[in-house]
Order: sequence, then C-alpha cells, then structure tokens
Amino acid sequence: MTTSTTSTTPAGPAAHTAPGVARRGRPTSHRHDGVLEIPAAPGERDQMPAAEILQLFPALPNWPPAGQSGGRARITAGGRAILEWLATHEGDGWQERWVSSGADRGMEWVGDLVRADGRGEKTARASLVSGLTSLILCRIIRPSYDFLNAYKAARLFSHARQVFCPRLFARLTTRARETDARGARHRAVLVTITKMVIHTGRDVDQLTAADVLTYRAWAMARQDATRHGSYTTHSLRQAWALLGEFTDLGHRSLTDAVRTGQHTTAELVDRHQLRCRPVRDMLVRYLDERRPGMDYSSFTSLATMIAGRFWADLELHHPGIDNLHLPHEVAEAWKQRIRTITNEDGTTRPRQNFHSVMLNIRAFYRDLQEWSLEDPGWAAWNVPSPIRRSDLAGVGKTRRRVTAQMHQRTRERLPHLPALVETVERHKAEQASFHTKANSVDTGQTFEHKGHTYRRIVPANYTTAYYRDSVAPLKALDIATGDVIDVGRAEHEAFWAWAVIEVLRHTGVRIEELLELTHLGIVSYQLPDTNEVVPMLQIVPSKTNEERLLLVSPELASVLATILSRLRTANNGTIPLTPRYDLAERVTGPALPHLFQHRPNFHWEVFSPRTIQKLLTQTLELTGLTDATGAPLHCTPHDFRRMFATDAVTGGLPIHITARLLGHTSLNTTQAYTAVFDEELVRNYRSFLDNRRNLRPEAEYREPTDQEWREFNNHFQLRKLELGECARPYNTPCKHEHACIRCPSLHLDHRAKPRLTEIIHNLRHRIQEAKLNNWPGEIKGLETSLHAATTKLTTLNRLQKQQTQPINLGIPTITNNQQPPHHHTQPPTTH
Repeated sequence: MTTSTTSTTPAGPAAHTAPGVARRGRPTSHRHDGVLEIPAAPGERDQMPAAEILQLFPALPNWPPAGQSGGRARITAGGRAILEWLATHEGDGWQERWVSSGADRGMEWVGDLVRADGRGEKTARASLVSGLTSLILCRIIRPSYDFLNAYKAARLFSHARQVFCPRLFARLTTRARETDARGARHRAVLVTITKMVIHTGRDVDQLTAADVLTYRAWAMARQDATRHGSYTTHSLRQAWALLGEFTDLGHRSLTDAVRTGQHTTAELVDRHQLRCRPVRDMLVRYLDERRPGMDYSSFTSLATMIAGRFWADLELHHPGIDNLHLPHEVAEAWKQRIRTITNEDGTTRPRQNFHSVMLNIRAFYRDLQEWSLEDPGWAAWNVPSPIRRSDLAGVGKTRRRVTAQMHQRTRERLPHLPALVETVERHKAEQASFHTKANSVDTGQTFEHKGHTYRRIVPANYTTAYYRDSVAPLKALDIATGDVIDVGRAEHEAFWAWAVIEVLRHTGVRIEELLELTHLGIVSYQLPDTNEVVPMLQIVPSKTNEERLLLVSPELASVLATILSRLRTANNGTIPLTPRYDLAERVTGPALPHLFQHRPNFHWEVFSPRTIQKLLTQTLELTGLTDATGAPLHCTPHDFRRMFATDAVTGGLPIHITARLLGHTSLNTTQAYTAVFDEELVRNYRSFLDNRRNLRPEAEYREPTDQEWREFNNHFQLRKLELGECARPYNTPCKHEHACIRCPSLHLDHRAKPRLTEIIHNLRHRIQEAKLNNWPGEIKGLETSLHAATTKLTTLNRLQKQQTQPINLGIPTITNNQQPPHHHTQPPTTH
C-alpha cells in the first residue's frame, strides 16, 4: 500500500491521484437486483482515487435512467467538484478532509461552491446535492447526525436502504411494519436506523449498543437545545427493539441499557463537589459503615443530607472550613438556613423536613462519638454535636401534625370509596363493550354504541395477534362530532385501572408490593382443623424485608382470576416472564410472571408507579369527586393502604391483626394509619353506657329509700363551712377529719378573706405559746395548719387580681317551651 503526504488539485477525475490504495486492494462491491451494494468497509474506501469513486456512481439507485444524459452529467459534475474541493484540505483520507473542511457542520460551504461553479445557482446547487448524495451512498463520506438532520436531499435514506445490505434492510422494514402499533411510526424508526448506518459506516447487523447510545446522546442534546425531539427518542426505543432481533446489543431494551444502577458511596458523595478532602474521605467511610443496614433509597437520602445539605452548605457559606467542630455562630447560621428552601427566583419557602435533617446530623455526630470508643481511627472526629436537644423540641409536634393530616386525608377519601369502585366498574364494562363492538366490524364499517354512530378506522398494517393486549391502534370515528377515539387504549386503561383499585382496596399493599405480585405468589393453604383449602396471596419482602401471606377473599380471587385470564389470552395461553426494575433499589429482578404487566410496544413490561398513578387520576376525574376545598379529589396508592387499615379496624378487626396484614413491625405505625371517625367514638361510648349496668352491681341501680334521699340532701346542706364550701363527693369519708383549713376540697369564698387572715394571725400566736411551753407535737400540727392557711390566702389573692368580668360561655338560653332563643337574649355568664 502506497500513501502520499501531499495532495494537489487534479485537472479531472481521471487525473486525480490523491492518497489512495492500489487497485488490487480495493474493496469488492456487489450488485443486488441491478443496484450496487456497498459493503461496510469505509476504512479502505476512504483512500480510493477520485476517478474510481466517480465510476461507482452509475450503479447507484439515484443514477438517472438511459436517455437522461444531462442528469447523469449533473451528478458526475457535482461529485467531481466536491472531491476537488475536499482535496484542497488537510487530512488522511476523504473523511478526515470532510471534517477538517468544516463541511460536516452545515450546508454553508455549498453556497461557496455554487458561486465558484459559474453555472446558474439552481443548476449548480442541484448538481452538488446530487453528487454529495452519491458520495454518501458510496460510503466515501460519513456525515454527522447534525448534518444529516439538516440535509434535505430527497430519498437519501430510501436509497441508502437499497445500497447498504439491502437484504437486511428488507427484513428490517417488514418487521418494523408488522410491529408498528401506531400505523406510521415505523417510518421514523427506519430513518433513525438508516442515519446510524450512514454515520457509522456499519451494516444493520454490525451496529453496536455504543452506536445507538451515541445517537441517543445527540438526540437528547438536540432536544434540550430546540425543545423538540421526544418523537425521535421514542423512535429510538423502538429502533433498539428491532435491532435486537438482528444483532446482540447486550440489553433487552434501551431503557435497560441507560440505567445506571446503584452508585457507589464515593459517587454519591462526590456529586456535591466537596473541597475538604479529609472530610470527604471521612464521609465516604462513615456512609460505607451505614450502607449495609439500609435500603438504597434511604441510603441516598442520608448521603444527600450529610454530604449535601450539611457539609456542602457549610463549605458554600464558610469557605475554608475543614473541621466538624463548628463554632457556635457557624452552627446557628446553618440551622437557620436549613429551615428554608431557596426557589429559582430567589424567594424562600419553609422546609417541611428540616427536623429530619437535624435528627440525621445529630445521629451522625453521636455515631462518631460511639465509634471512637471502639476504633481509635474515629477519635479525630469525636467532637461535640452542633445539634442540641432543644433544637429538636418540635419533632413530636411535627409528627403529630403529619399524623393528623394523614387522618384527615383518609377521612375525606374513605366515604368516597364506594363511588370510586362503582365508577371504575361501570367504566370498565362500558369500554369493554365499546371495544367488542368496534372489533366485531371490518375497517370502514359503522356500528352503534350508547346512542352514537361510529366508523371503525384502523391502520392496514395492524396485526391483532401481536398486539392483542397492548395499546392497540383500534380506533373509531364519531360520525356526529368527528372525534377519533382510540378504543384499544381506552379499554386497556379502563381494565387496568379497575384491577389496580380492586387489588389495592382488598389487600392494602404498598405500590412496590403491588407491582411485585406474581402468579407464583398465589398459593393454597390447608387449615389444620377443618382441612379446608383456602387461597393465599404471598407478599414478597419489600420495605420491612418481611414476607407475609394474605387470605384471598372471594372478591379478590375473582379479580386475580380475571387478570390471569387476560394475560394468558394475550400471550398464547401462558403468563409472560418479565423482569422488573426496582426504582428504589436501582436493580433489575429476574424474569417472573408478574400480574401487573402489559405490552405497550415491543416487549412485555411491568407497570411503573407513574403509570399506576396516571390510571388512578384518570378514574377519579370520571367520578367528579372533590375534596373539602372544592378541588378535584386526588388519591395515591398509599391512600388505599390507609383506607384499608381504617376500614379493617372500624369493622372490628383487632389492631394487632391489622398490623400483621399491613406488614408493620410496630402497633404505633398501624395506629398512625387508622383514622377512626368521631362518630365511631361516639357510637362506641354510647354502647359502653348502654352496657355499663352489666359491669356494675345491680344494687347500685335500685330506687333510693327515703332515708337515703334525706341523707343525700343533708350532705349538700352540710357543705357550708366557715371559709367557703366543701367539695367532698357524696358518701365519701373526710380524709382530714374535718380539719378543713388543710383540706384541698375546701373552696374558699372571697368574702372570707378577713376571717382567713384572722385565723393565720391566731395560729402564729398559738405556735409561739407552744414553743414557750415546749409542746413539740402541738408545734408541728400548728405549723402544718399555718402553711395550708397561708397557701390558701395566696391563692385567694391571686384569684382576686384576675379579671372579674363575666365570661360568655356561648350557651343559648332555652325557654320552657323549647323554642329557639331570640337574638336579644343574653347567654348565661360565669365568674
């Protein structure tokens, strides 16, 4: 192979001897159905002389037929002009010259060649575009994605599919049409794959995952720059699925390929770009110690609090800080900042979980103090904590407020649950009937549904067998209004909304537990006493890592059977095996027969939490329900868990059994979930009052005798005392043996103050007399009475200093005839 380090502008195509290879080293081209097939060997073709390149043009699909010599000359002249212009630029080969010339950045250079051509602008531009298309088809030039996006040459991509391994592209095109759920999206998918083939110089079966990810990075950058491109990225996901049938890309889907999984502790800490290296290393070491005992979601939250909201914030506001022993003013300033969140516009709002941040920072310091006692390596970080106990004074109040809010939220939604269930069942039945009628007629025929006339419209390339359970493009046109209804999607969403609501309200499972339900989790259990076999639903370990079994009620069994029947029908009699990606743990589980899965495009996928919430929101919109503020009622999957707990407890299920059903390790957690209604408390208390006679001796409920009634009346007559009234309950002994001055049951009369003062004066004289006569027992008793009398006088003085105006209790006056009081009637008052 002979190469040259310099290049000159040739006089013509035959004379061009720019860097090239010997003829015996040229790549071999093939003809397929009369069209030149260029193999994927751009590295060798990159060194071909210009004359040999131009000799490839007549076999390309864009070459004009015989009799159009002008068109052929135009393509040849355009290709020659571009090659001559590229030969004036530095580079080892045509591709390097293409890049170094700046032509890959846009079409501005075409204008310069048009002006230098001397022919008419329109003719010259058409010649250059046709020549450039031929060079791309010959794989002499591999333009960037930016250039291909801006290049407006007609039929470039269709011609490329005829040149670059056309047999594979023919199979790919057929498969794209068969699996197109939208009717026309396969064209965008084919264009996406063709762009990758043109840019990389590889055939379809040679493309790699890196090639697809490179295109994705370009598409996302373009989307960010132009606010457009979501359609491109969606087509790329379908392109990945198609390419996976022709080459091994390493992952089942593009979504799986771009998932990063769990980050290392160092990566989580380095997100915050900490400047102090010793502190950064210490935080990584500390978090590594905590990580084994936490789930990934909680661990990332802890890393964000300690490394981000604590230390990164300190470095931002106090540059140069390098010690955990914070000065008082630094710690106080941080505590004030953590209470608020700064918005993008510079405004602030209160931080709802600032107590949680302080608790974690306090625990962080206490861990370092405890660990330093066992490991001297932590001793350097054993410093006082900046979070005092007084800083956490409002934690209990905040938790009670959150619990009260959850209870109020449950009280608002539980009464609406029957209406929601009725709506979702009716909507499911209506959409199933609509789908059956639309599917029973041929394309273009009309049918009736609920008083409306529809015409079925469906893409010709739709295959019912492949998309039986997916969001099928079964559409109907409302003849009266002209609205197009996606019947397949509507039926799909109505069914799964019903399934989600039914399973949530009958089980009370968490959202992640719902999505982890599989066919393997439906098991049978034989009762030991009766040998009866009952169905059970196995809930795999989730938040608390505790497995549990739920008894399947007849209603729940019917729901599960309907789900299984639908999945089997859509997958030729079997439940699809589908892996599930755990968003919290950032891991992909094994392929299992999940219950909540569907096939939106090419593969079966487990529903995402976002899709579940979307289904709930759409169903609630159909009900028209509103909350206390008049806004549309909003429910989350966790609201059904709280409603399940509340309904179970109010229905008589013991709370410890409810805790086992919910998977709670503490009854306090279950009590926070159960929002017992006020009327339930009233009903239970009334039931207690009605049954209290069964708990007390019957003799206490007999009619009193005359003697007992006189004693009762005499008791209240004898309450009048020297200094006030005795508040001792009826039929109870006097504990102070009528030494009323010492008794707390004595209610003083403010008019007895002079008498009380006289008694205190007398007690002091009697104490002096007892001391003179050496009566120690008398002294002790008199001093006790003096202390009690002095305390009562102090209390009486304090009460007299308070406002003596009457207090309005707001109780209306009820007349003897039980008529409502008039507006001028004054309510009773008390002092």
